[in-house]
Amino acid sequence: MRCHIVPPHMLERIATDAGDPALRARARRTLAITSLYSSERRTLAPTAPEPNEDFVPNRTIHDAQHREQLPGRTVRTEGAPATGDKVVDQSYDWLGVTFDFFEAAYRRNSIDGAGLPLISTVHYGTNYDNAFWNGEQMVYGDGDGTLFTEFTGPLDVTGHELTHGVTQYTAGLEYYGQSGALNESVSDVFGSLIKQWHLNQTADQADWLIGAGLLAKGVHGVALRSMKAPGTAYDDPRLGKDPQPAHMDHYVQTNRDNGGVHINSGIPNHAFYLAATSIGGHAWEKAGRVWYDTLTGGKLKSDSDFKDFAAATIATATALYGADGGETRSVREAWDGVGVSP
Repeated sequence: MRCHIVPPHMLERIATDAGDPALRARARRTLAITSLYSSERRTLAPTAPEPNEDFVPNRTIHDAQHREQLPGRTVRTEGAPATGDKVVDQSYDWLGVTFDFFEAAYRRNSIDGAGLPLISTVHYGTNYDNAFWNGEQMVYGDGDGTLFTEFTGPLDVTGHELTHGVTQYTAGLEYYGQSGALNESVSDVFGSLIKQWHLNQTADQADWLIGAGLLAKGVHGVALRSMKAPGTAYDDPRLGKDPQPAHMDHYVQTNRDNGGVHINSGIPNHAFYLAATSIGGHAWEKAGRVWYDTLTGGKLKSDSDFKDFAAATIATATALYGADGGETRSVREAWDGVGVSP
């Protein structure tokens, strides 16, 4: 499965329609590099932590020095002081926030649940317009400065990509069609929750945007995706218009992008937004708990579709809050609201 924050339909649009030849060339190069990296699914079960064990991160940041080789030169390790390189220190900080979120919210010890070291490479390539999890580590481009800024900037980019690792070690959702769209959606959900947790925001205070601040000045858009209003994140001549649907009535049938995994993820994204805002409060506490327990509970199939996932979240909510609980009703109504009825 290929887990990149910028969807291929955006890069393809830039590669063909951007007026600037340099932007077209960069997009083509980014697409070429993207296609080289795929992550192998891991099936190793994480080791259960000892009771009352304190979890601590183990971070290592590498600098690719604008080459396209991994991991690059080691520039910061766990506990070392800030380097003064903004993207090195942002990557270090956001790895730590993501680690702390999963420990504090769900008592999870790193990405695999067993203390997996968190490795990152920054300054990857020249003007590389993406960030990705390759199955073992994070990789960040610096952006081209015209369409995209540094990919270490938004916290939810790191949270999104590292959550692909959580999915890799738990449900293992296949990266195609509806299971692939769920894989992408789960990463958006927890990417947003990590940002909300870091900012101590309630569901009604959150912006529900993925990648806010990533689009460069002059680009007509606010983010890569909107969970609150899929299809409205950007509309720019060089990037195209956000194609995400919010309802099954507008589900996109396509063979591109592994069956539209970055497009149709808008539907389960919006379902989570509806559930979280209906329940209210801090979204990671109840709605997030339902999604996390569903993802890690061992009952999802790797090829689960939207209806399977909806049924599983309703079952999880029922186990946590009772069949007649308001939280369970909110989850059920959220899936109804996007046209998914298990």
